[in-house]
Amino acid sequence: MLERHELEAFLTLAEELHFGRTAERLHVSTARISQTIAKLERRIGVPLFNRSSRRVELTAVGRQLYGEIRPAWHQIIAAYERAIDTGRGLTGTLRVAFVGAAGGHLLVGAAELFRRRQPDCDVQVREAQMVDLMPWLRAGEVDLALGTFPVDEPDIVTGPVLVSEARMLAVPARHPFARRQRISMEDLARVKLLQLPDSLPGSLREDRTPPATPQGRPIEPGPSASTFNEMLTLIGAGLGAFPVGAQARRYYTRPDVAYVPISDAPPLRWGLLWRAESATARVRAFAEAAHDLLTAPGAC
Repeated sequence: MLERHELEAFLTLAEELHFGRTAERLHVSTARISQTIAKLERRIGVPLFNRSSRRVELTAVGRQLYGEIRPAWHQIIAAYERAIDTGRGLTGTLRVAFVGAAGGHLLVGAAELFRRRQPDCDVQVREAQMVDLMPWLRAGEVDLALGTFPVDEPDIVTGPVLVSEARMLAVPARHPFARRQRISMEDLARVKLLQLPDSLPGSLREDRTPPATPQGRPIEPGPSASTFNEMLTLIGAGLGAFPVGAQARRYYTRPDVAYVPISDAPPLRWGLLWRAESATARVRAFAEAAHDLLTAPGAC
């Protein structure tokens, strides 16, 4: 039988594909992870990972084992958390993170409604930078996070869409696009798009900064930024452009940045994210409060 620390080491390494990051997430040494995986491979009789000086990747057997174990492990952890919630009730502290001023405004309202419904449970609202959002969530530093979709990660649950907003392109104030009423997705081939940090899911990065236009014209990638204000500073300096939500015009007015609507772009969608293994009653109750807040009559 597999022991819990073996399961956690295998599943985490399968997601991170990096021994150092796996050790950080599990709060153990890199040597401990290496020893645990080697012992597990000896018991199974075949390698689960291919290792080189540059990369770590799952073998065919490793991918099969991960695909079969992960759903069951999620169910076990969720059942355990639900048992704790049932015994304790909705008490304790819920930690929720947001990125950007608009996200903070939304979460404050959801937290107020949640506290009225669950007075024995406190809510801590924290601001995260773009580069920190997923690492905080995966490390358990926060229980939920408000972010943009799509997030297609096996260990992360995405709740219902809470807000949809029009997409705009943030460009330098002196850029020719700044004088236009709107642009199209094909116009993105005429700018250099700044990039999101690598810590964010690939599905999200491809959605926000695609490599090509709908008609296949290549879009030149620009430098990446770790925070939204850093992104705007790079834009203002003329180093590129970046697609944003319409709320940026309200919360991030700058003399060196202009916001131009993208007429044929799909809406930018926002929602809550949480770890699949941590779908507790508190998490579900907060997600429900946020949904009710934004779908109530008169909600924006």
